[in-house]
Amino acid sequence: MSFAREANRAIRSTIVLWVLTAVIYPFLMIGIGQVVFPSQANGSLIPNAQNQVVGSALIGQPFTSDRYFNSRPSTTSYSTADPKKDEAKVLQTGVSGASNLAPSNPALMERIKGKTDPDPSKNIEGDYNRLKKAGVQPTADLVYTSGSSLDPHITPQAASSQIARVAKVRGLQPNQLDSLIAQNTDGRFLGIFGEPGVNVLKLNIALDKLKPAT
Repeated sequence: MSFAREANRAIRSTIVLWVLTAVIYPFLMIGIGQVVFPSQANGSLIPNAQNQVVGSALIGQPFTSDRYFNSRPSTTSYSTADPKKDEAKVLQTGVSGASNLAPSNPALMERIKGKTDPDPSKNIEGDYNRLKKAGVQPTADLVYTSGSSLDPHITPQAASSQIARVAKVRGLQPNQLDSLIAQNTDGRFLGIFGEPGVNVLKLNIALDKLKPAT
């Protein structure tokens, strides 16, 4: 068999494999995704009451107002840095990641419990003290960041600990918020993997639709 024939066969095989794996297969997967899992294939986007996309179910957002259920802290501020005011270089060095601070690191305790400085402008109010002042019993996920710092969930316990504060500010009954948390709690994957979690963005969107009980 001649070299030219072998080369021709190799080139044709390469082209066929390229068409199958680089053209047909990717577009087939895109088509199946759009038909079978349209929401997931398009980023699990979440609209508000006005049907405007306000975020993704997969990426957390910062909520610190007493009117809303607070999310867990983030070392990257959930990648919401202003490109013109990015002192922490969040957008330059990456948009996710843990702080990697050891339990013995004073910087970790400063962030959690705060810091008092002779110069009042340098005082730091830690997450723990902020939550306690708001009448919220801090849970681990309300004071520690996640590995990605983009976690959209908090535990049901963390959500429940905020019920009294949110109910008081909004004039709602605690049992209304109990039901809302239950409705927005994601169970274990396949019923056995992971732990239940409350998607904070979904919960707060549902919260805005809730009217005080009569």
